[in-house]
Order: sequence, then structure tokens, then C-alpha cells
Amino acid sequence: MRHVVRRRFSSVGSRVPAPAAVLVLALALTGCGGPGTGTGTAAGGGTSAAAGAQDVRAVAPATGHAGSGPSPAGETGEIGTATSTPAPSPSAPAELPGLGPRTLAEVPDNARQVLVVTGKGKDSPQSQVVLYERTDDSGWTAGRTWAAHNALEGWTDDHYAGDLHSPIGVFTLGDAGGLLADPGTKLPYDQSGSFTIGGTGFEGEPLAGSFDYVVAIDYNRRPGTSPLDWTRPLGANRGGGIWLHVDHGGPTHGCVSLAKQHMKELLLALDPALHPVVVMGDRTSLER
Repeated sequence: MRHVVRRRFSSVGSRVPAPAAVLVLALALTGCGGPGTGTGTAAGGGTSAAAGAQDVRAVAPATGHAGSGPSPAGETGEIGTATSTPAPSPSAPAELPGLGPRTLAEVPDNARQVLVVTGKGKDSPQSQVVLYERTDDSGWTAGRTWAAHNALEGWTDDHYAGDLHSPIGVFTLGDAGGLLADPGTKLPYDQSGSFTIGGTGFEGEPLAGSFDYVVAIDYNRRPGTSPLDWTRPLGANRGGGIWLHVDHGGPTHGCVSLAKQHMKELLLALDPALHPVVVMGDRTSLER
């Protein structure tokens, strides 16, 4: 198995045989956002991949991070029947649209890239994702709107391992990886066979390929490490392994999944120098 780390990570660097890689995910991932221990803090907490992909109920050989290949329309950027449409931008708004004062207060002042994941409803596994970038005049320019999946049971302010909810909050984005080679991202990228996953998701869809590309969401994880790092600052019971990863065509255990092409575009767009964060939750919660 070829293991390539484009930039050194402090916790991952050994070669892992392919069978072991599958076992690691099988044991560590009970769904994207899995049972890992870590405590990510708002705008900076996250989970590792091994303990992370908590968004899928995988059968054999892996049970955990809802990973799966791209959705049937993955390469076109569609998930289910949702389509990707250009975001209107007649003028750059001074504040991020759809976010209330409480949510905006959690966005770091130095963040110039904000990925907004807006859930369709508190109990819905469907979301929309838009990447905003702040311009020199302090306005925000929106990218395209992408369809996405989140956890089976929707969203929660108090996430625990196995609750089948995605955590609501503002979290930093700083580490990436995947089974496939680095597409050219500016983020530290860990290419490893340990991102292999098999089995099926909640709707019987195959999970293979779900971890071709991933970005670790800093919920209950140690920032600055590979998504495969198992450290859980908040404790294993608070879940972990919450990632952005390739959509497999169904709900996740806790992660947010995008069509494969959109994950690749996101990796190419994210820039550590712009201090990217993700703001995620159902629409009503984000408007607080």
C-alpha cells in the first residue's frame, strides 16, 4: 500500500497494510462523526478519519464513517434530485446570508473563507452547501450551491457518539486526505490506503469511494493532524471523525457528504492562508 503525506503530520506516518486499513475503519468508524473521543471546539474542533467517518452505517468490511463512492450523479455534482445552481451575487453582502447574530459571533474575525452547510430541517438528512469568500471591501462573494447529505436524524447542538446527528456549530478546516492522490489542495493532505471503506449505507447504497477525498471538520479532534488521527479531546463518548467527504447517495452518521467533483473543487479552493471554517446546522438553528 502506498502511503504519501504531502506535508508532515504529527500523528500519522507509518505504512499500514491494506487489510489493516479496512480493519481500522471498521473498528473506529461507527459513522461519520463516530465514536472517537476528541473535543473539537467551535471554529476549531474536529475528529480524525479513523475515528471519524461517522456518517454511514457500513456493513462489512467496515462499520463507520458513512463513506461511499460518489452518488449516482456524483461527477455532475448532483445528489438525488437536487441540482447545482449558480449563486446570485449582484453585490457582495457585508454579512454572511442566512446566519443570525449568535452564529455570526462564532465566526472568527480572520476567517476569509466560510463554508456554510444549511440543513433542510432539524430532522432532515439533506443540506445545501455554499463556499463564501470575503473580498477586500469586506463583502462576501458566494460560490455555487451544492446539494449534500448530513446525518440520518438531522442536527444537534449536543452531539454524542452514535446519535446519528450532525453537530451544529462553527468549526475550523485545516487538514485533508483521501484514498486518491492529492488533487492540488493547499491544505496538508494525507494520501493513504487507510481511507478504504466498503459495505453499504442506510439505504443500501455502496460506501466504496466515500473517502476518496476528505476534509476533517475540527469537531472533537486535534487540528494539525491527519484526518486519520484518533485523538478525541472531549472524550470518545462525544463522537468524532466528522468529515466532509464524497457522497454515497444516502444519509451519513454525522458527516457532510458532497458529490465527488464538488469535493475536488472544494479541496482546490480551500486555502489555509484564508483561515477557512465551516458553519453547519439546520436553517432555523443557523438563523439564531
